[in-house]
Amino acid sequence: MQVTVDIAIFTIQEGVLKVLLVKRRISPFIGQVAIPGGFVREEENLDQAALRELQEETGVSEVYLEQLYSFGSPDRDPRGRIITVAYFALISADGRLKAGGDVSEAHWYPVDKLPSLAFDHSAILDYAVERLRNKLEYTTVGFQLLPEKFTLTELQEVYEAILGKKLDKRNFRRKMSILKILKPLPEYRRGGQRPAQLYRFVASRFEKLKDKGILFPF
Repeated sequence: MQVTVDIAIFTIQEGVLKVLLVKRRISPFIGQVAIPGGFVREEENLDQAALRELQEETGVSEVYLEQLYSFGSPDRDPRGRIITVAYFALISADGRLKAGGDVSEAHWYPVDKLPSLAFDHSAILDYAVERLRNKLEYTTVGFQLLPEKFTLTELQEVYEAILGKKLDKRNFRRKMSILKILKPLPEYRRGGQRPAQLYRFVASRFEKLKDKGILFPF
């Protein structure tokens, strides 16, 4: 039995949640698209293998990376009995991609408009998207896709992109005000009809609320 790692890496571009897919240039499934991944080497732990595969196949290195789930269906890989440990990762939309290793291309795809994928990667992505949406309620995952300073509109767009639905603007801002996890800054982003105030995420406040069991449903 062998072990691989596969990484569902997400970003948000123009208000759309997207996942990074690569085109395989080796068998099996040569020429088909898949999520990045590969075999774990003898000297590596799982996290090290996931980071190495991301770097080799996509050129991505600075990411929020978290172990997701293990997939071990006996027929999931035509090469034999191979179990994969799936991860999900988050990266800002301006990250540069550079295909390499066992892949010839790396591109972003909207999660609701995916092509046919190799192996059982469709099932892995379905699980990863569901997990990502659930984690909005009790982790800082939404803020991993934002710059250090952001507007309330940008924050709401991240939540909407991940959840796949529109949120009421007034209700969203009221909840954020009640939670007090944002620090208003004396800075504004120019553009549009009027300048938009910038905010910074207050991690310490978030942790205190989480310790009390307070969730953040939208």
